Amino acid sequence: MASFETVGSKEKAIAIIESSGNKQKDKDKAKEIIQNTRSIVSVLCKSSKRKGKLRKREYTLIAGNKNTEVNHKEYGFLIKVDPQKTYFSPRELTERQRIAKQVKKNEKVLVLFSGVGPFALAIKKKVPTSQVYGIELNKAAHKYAMENKKLNRVSDIQFLQGDVRKVIPKLKFDRILMPLPETAYTFLDIAFKKINKEGIIHYYTWGKKEEYRKIKEQIKEEAKKQKKKIRIIRIKGVLPYAPKVYKIAVDLKVLN
Repeated sequence: MASFETVGSKEKAIAIIESSGNKQKDKDKAKEIIQNTRSIVSVLCKSSKRKGKLRKREYTLIAGNKNTEVNHKEYGFLIKVDPQKTYFSPRELTERQRIAKQVKKNEKVLVLFSGVGPFALAIKKKVPTSQVYGIELNKAAHKYAMENKKLNRVSDIQFLQGDVRKVIPKLKFDRILMPLPETAYTFLDIAFKKINKEGIIHYYTWGKKEEYRKIKEQIKEEAKKQKKKIRIIRIKGVLPYAPKVYKIAVDLKVLN
């Protein structure tokens, strides 16, 4: 059977497939998936790239149940989400755990572009004493994030809805996550202003491996503008996006 992405659990899941350009072929593939995978009740086919400020992608339901809201299970917590309403990538679970394992007790953590809350939930579950804030523009995603707090009984995560530049807390943070590769660079100034001395920023962008030096120089240039001294700890491709193009994670420490 051809590969597909799964969102959900054994109780109810949906499959997401790439379009082949042939509608009948895609429908046949969707029927095969539902017939051979007991948990999958719906199949969505990608019909656009992610676009706009809300990172939404258009899908076509090509088989199964019209209700595509599911509870996705990940490392002991649940994420309620509908991919047709908001961004969520089950493929990023390893990256979420990588970050969560770095968080120390009582850290103040800010997740910019927090979506339905997966990074915030992963961190809070791993480090219960952490103080976690998330900011998301998409109202539907924010609503799911608030539901996910209740679902996982972690009421002390602070999710805020709105433009990052307008609703950011009047606090400084020990760690800031920027998991929006399309436009994260335009918000680096905020991250540098809101990070504590010796704090860590997790920055994401798209690129090729041969562009690592260029990406580092762009970050250093912005740090210089904000009068910050930094040390880049790690740069690595974490997810394939297109041929030879990856979602790249950059971990950097702010020294002053």
